[in-house]
Amino acid sequence: MSNPERPSAPGPGPALAEVTIWYLEQTSPDDLQPSAVPGPDVRIVRSEVPLPEFSRFLYTAVGGDIQWTDRLSMTYAEWQQMLDRPGAETWVAYVNGTPAGYVELGPQDDDAVEIMYFGLLPAFRGRRIGGHLLSYGVARAWDLAERWPERPATKRVWVHTCSKDGPHAMGNYLRRGFRLFDTRTELEPDVVTPGPWPESGRTLLP
Repeated sequence: MSNPERPSAPGPGPALAEVTIWYLEQTSPDDLQPSAVPGPDVRIVRSEVPLPEFSRFLYTAVGGDIQWTDRLSMTYAEWQQMLDRPGAETWVAYVNGTPAGYVELGPQDDDAVEIMYFGLLPAFRGRRIGGHLLSYGVARAWDLAERWPERPATKRVWVHTCSKDGPHAMGNYLRRGFRLFDTRTELEPDVVTPGPWPESGRTLLP
């Protein structure tokens, strides 16, 4: 009779990385400090058909090099459910007809709206589009109830950013009139990100 195999020892868990998270808010529409409009070739349009394929394209195209991974495991049905929430909106910036970035608004029960995601595709960064897109998205968060009459008027718009985001994210939020109200440091799994499209010449931002 052979000896039963001993269960193997569990392998080491994923490495952890320290991440700083900053929480910012506006509590009045008057807090918004709009950026200059970059030019006539930039248009911002609401994506009025909730389509997981398009939303996931934006998420991966913008976040591939800044380690956006939290939604990659979501099923199609979960993504559809998220987009179908009353008051959820996605506003997309186009440059000469090409998607350049987006801002996603997430309605909450306490008369607040969260800027869920905001960013630009790498090819459009550094062209003074981000400040305008953020300004436009925040303005749409403040007037959300005009398009969704069942919602009360927005009383607070907030966002969080972290040390994994692009180097200009915090400065853009502060210039648009957001104020810091909390800072936390957490240990998060150092997960593998899909990164930019291979052979695109892009690399992960530090």
